[in-house]
Amino acid sequence: MSTLNPKAPGRLVVLGVPMLIVALVVMLVLPLPKVLLDLLLATNLAASLVVLLTALMVKRPLDLSVFPALLLIATLFRLALNISSTRLILLDADAGKIIEAFGHVVIGGNLVVGLVVFLILVVIQFIVITAGAGRVAEVAARFTLDAMPGKQMAIDADLNSGLIDDDEARRRRSEVAREADFHGAMDGASKFVKGDAVAGIVIVMINLVGGLVLGVVQQGMSLSESASRYALLSVGDGLVSQVPALLISVASAVLVTRVQSDEEGGLGGDVAAQLFRSAPALRVGAGAVVVLGLLPGMPRLPFMLLAGLLLLAGSRAVVEAVLPSAEPVTDAPSDGDSVPELLDSARVEPLELHLSPDLLDLLDPARGGNLMDRVRALRKRTAGELGVVVPPVRTQDAPQLPHSTYAIHVHGVEVGRGEAPAGCSLVLGDEDAVKGVPGRPTVDPVFGMPASWVREEMAEVLAAEGATVIDRGSVLVTHLAEVVRRHAGDLLGRQDVQVLVEAVKAVSPTVAAEVGGDGVSLAEVQGVLRDLLDEGVPVRDLVRILEAVTARARETRQREQLVEAARTALGPAISSGAATGGRLAALTFDPLLEQSLLEAVRVGEGGSWLAVDGSRIEALLSSLTEALALAEAQGHRPVVVCSASLRPAVRRLVAPARPDLRVLAYPDLARSLHVEPVGVIRLESAVAH
Repeated sequence: MSTLNPKAPGRLVVLGVPMLIVALVVMLVLPLPKVLLDLLLATNLAASLVVLLTALMVKRPLDLSVFPALLLIATLFRLALNISSTRLILLDADAGKIIEAFGHVVIGGNLVVGLVVFLILVVIQFIVITAGAGRVAEVAARFTLDAMPGKQMAIDADLNSGLIDDDEARRRRSEVAREADFHGAMDGASKFVKGDAVAGIVIVMINLVGGLVLGVVQQGMSLSESASRYALLSVGDGLVSQVPALLISVASAVLVTRVQSDEEGGLGGDVAAQLFRSAPALRVGAGAVVVLGLLPGMPRLPFMLLAGLLLLAGSRAVVEAVLPSAEPVTDAPSDGDSVPELLDSARVEPLELHLSPDLLDLLDPARGGNLMDRVRALRKRTAGELGVVVPPVRTQDAPQLPHSTYAIHVHGVEVGRGEAPAGCSLVLGDEDAVKGVPGRPTVDPVFGMPASWVREEMAEVLAAEGATVIDRGSVLVTHLAEVVRRHAGDLLGRQDVQVLVEAVKAVSPTVAAEVGGDGVSLAEVQGVLRDLLDEGVPVRDLVRILEAVTARARETRQREQLVEAARTALGPAISSGAATGGRLAALTFDPLLEQSLLEAVRVGEGGSWLAVDGSRIEALLSSLTEALALAEAQGHRPVVVCSASLRPAVRRLVAPARPDLRVLAYPDLARSLHVEPVGVIRLESAVAH
C-alpha cells in the first residue's frame, strides 16, 4: 500500500497545468460558447489579480520562482481568449456579457474614448512598465551570473572552516543556482510581456478592420452602424485583455525590483517600515502640502486633509521610535550604576571576544556581517566534535585595541589576538604566492603560516588562480575555534558537567545514578573530563567514561588513575583519531631508556613525574624534538607510544613544549590499526626510519 505525503500536491493539481495547456490549444481551434467565454475572461482577471497580490506579499523574488513559466502560460491564455472572442465578434457580433460591458459601460459606448483608453493602457504597459522591468531583469541576470563564483567561494570557505556541514553547503549551492536560473528566466520572460502588448494592438486593429468590412460589404450596413456594432466590441475585447496583461506586467516589475526583506507583509511591510518611519520627512511634507493648498485657485479641503494625515503618520512614527527604547520608571538609578548593572559589567565570562570599533561591522547583518551566526555554528560543531557545549561567546567592543584588531579571552585572560582589516582577505603563502599583488605581509594566527592581507578585489583574482583565500570573518572564527579546542578543558564548568550527567540519565540512568552521593563526585568527573579534553580526547562517549571512572573510583580516588581508566575505555577511539588512513605513525622509546624512565617514575598528589636530573631531562626533550622533526619532514603525523605506567609522566613532561603532541599507551592502540614505527627516542640521538 502506498503512503500519502501530506505536503505533496494532489494528483489533480499536478495534472492541472498539462490539462490547461491542452485546453489552450483546443481553444485556438474550436469556437467557445459565450457563457464559457465569460467564465474564462473572469478567470483571467481574477488569476492576474491573485498573481499581482502574491508578488506584492513575497519576502524575496525566489519565493515565486515559478513566475517566468506562469507568465508564459498567462500570455498564451490571453491570446487564446483573444482568438475565441475575435471569432465570436466577427461571426455573431456578440462576444458575451463581459466584453459588451467593457464596450458599452466602461467606456460609455464611445468608440473614440475606448480607443484612447486602450492606447493609454498599451503605452503604460509597453513603454513604462515593460521597458523598465525588462531592463531591470537584464541587469539583475547579468549581476547574478557575475556574482555566482564569489558566492560559491564563500560557501566553500564556510564549509572548509567547518561553519556549515555538507547538507547546508548543498542547500546554499542549490539556492545560488536557483537564483541565477530565476533571474535568467525573468530576463527572457520579460519579452513575453512586450510581445503581448504588441499582439494586443494588432488584434484590436484586425478586429476593427474585419468588423467594418463584414458590416459594410457582407451585411450591407452603413459605416456608422458597422462601427457601432463591431468596433465597440473590438475595443471592449482589447480592454478586457489589456487589464489582466497590465496586472501581470506590474507583478513582473515588482518581482524584478524587489530586494530580499525580513519584514512581514511583503512590499506593504517594507513601505510601512521604511517610508513612514522618518517623522521629520512626514512633517516637512505636511507643511509643503499646506502651502500648496493655500495657493490661489487651489481647493483647500483635499490638501488640508492630506496634510492632517501626514502629521498623524509623523506623530505615530515618533511614538514607535520612542516606545521600543522606553524603560519603566523605577527608583533604581537610570544612568547605568545600579547594582545589577555593575555586577553584570564586572562579571568575567568563560569566553569573550573583544573587537576594535572598526570591526563591529562583522556583527551588523545590515552591513553583511554574519559573525554571530558563525559563532553559533561553531558552538554546534564543537559540541558534535568534543561532546561538550561551549559557553556563549560574549562579544563586546574594545576601544583600547589597535585598529582592525580582535582579542579572545578565556576567563578574563587574553589567550589569542589577531587582525581582520576591513575590505581585505587573507591569502595564505609567502610573497611568491601572491604573485606581485600588493598586500601587507602577516602570519596566519592559527597555524603560524606566512600570509598576506590583500584587497578583496585582488583576492578574487588570486582565488581564481588557485591561491588559498580566506575572508576576514572566517579568519576570526577559525582562530576562535582553535582557541576553543585548546582550552576546552578550562571552559568546562561544574554546571556544564551537571547538564551532561543529566543527559546521560535519559539513556543510561543506572550509570548516571552513580555520580554523586557515595559514588564519584561531580567535581571528580569534571576533573577527569578536563584532563581528557586537555589532551584532545573527545568526551562524546560519556556513558563509557562514567562507567570506567565509577568502577575505578571504588579502588582509588586519585585523579590520574581515574583519567587513565577513562582512557583505557576509550583507547581504540583515541588511537583511531590519531591515525591517518588506518596507519598510526609511532615514535617509541629505546627499551633501555624506557626501562630507566619507568624506574624514575614517582607518584605524588599532583600525579606522576620523572625523578631525573635536569641535564637528562634536557637531553630527553632534545632527542624527542629531533625525532619529531625527522618524522614530520617525511610527511607523518607522529604520536609517542610508551607503556601505560610511563604515559602520564611523559605527557606531563612534553605538554608545555608540544601541547598538540599525542602520547598514547600500548593498551590504547586499536587492533585494526597498522602501527608504523617512524622513529626511536634515545638519549644520545633520535634515529628515524
